[in-house]
Amino acid sequence: MKKTLIAGLLLAAFASFAAQAQDGATDTAATSNGGWSGSGEFGFASATGNSRSQNINAKLGLNQENEQWKNSFFVDALRSKSQQKVVDTAGNTIEQFNTTANRYDGGASVGYKLDPRSYIVGAARYEHDDFGANLWQGIVSLGYGYIALKDERNELSFEIGPGYKRYRPADVDTVVGGALVPQRQQTQSEMVARGLINYKYKLTDNTAFEDTFLMEAGSKNTYLQNDAGLAVSMTRKLALKVGFQVRHNSDVLPGTKKMDTLTTTNLVYSF
Repeated sequence: MKKTLIAGLLLAAFASFAAQAQDGATDTAATSNGGWSGSGEFGFASATGNSRSQNINAKLGLNQENEQWKNSFFVDALRSKSQQKVVDTAGNTIEQFNTTANRYDGGASVGYKLDPRSYIVGAARYEHDDFGANLWQGIVSLGYGYIALKDERNELSFEIGPGYKRYRPADVDTVVGGALVPQRQQTQSEMVARGLINYKYKLTDNTAFEDTFLMEAGSKNTYLQNDAGLAVSMTRKLALKVGFQVRHNSDVLPGTKKMDTLTTTNLVYSF
């Protein structure tokens, strides 16, 4: 499944690039970079002494919009380690420096414009989370997108369409012989309805707000994710960004929480 999704992302990107190269040869009005822009985010925190912890999160995003295409690609990563007190097999309490968060995900959407506002979009996303409701999940979809609003300060777009999703719920610890043993869960698959709402608002010349809502609704599980961020530019390339993410699964195994949140403060470099 992982190889299939990665191959799908690469094929989508290749198809987009190839078509753009052909368009660029015939369309003299195209801009020099084809409408591409991107940004990278990075945040890090470390504590030592009476307590010990390390937290790191990073994001990379590429976007393109011109007269023919509306494309986006992203990769995110989150990793955290902290000092914890655990009880060993002999009943002694010891301190260990354990991983408490390890998540990475990536995705792409390739949109072909039918007119200045509407477009056909193919999307794929893959996520791996050692501590989430699902160990991994992946989805491919095909749908319709519409740019409802776009001016100097606002941009609002919608996407909706059917998709196919596979995922594996997180392992469940079961007591075997007095010890906790992780039990592997079966992989699930289902058809889903994918929806995406993206809104951008430029508050001032150097302050911008963006909110992205994603829905993958199926009969077995509905996954919701909302990413909100406020960025304040320090220079033309550098900005500080505060972000808040909410992730929700409607159906989880006993002992697993349905909702996860993440608050970040990152340095952003735009290119």
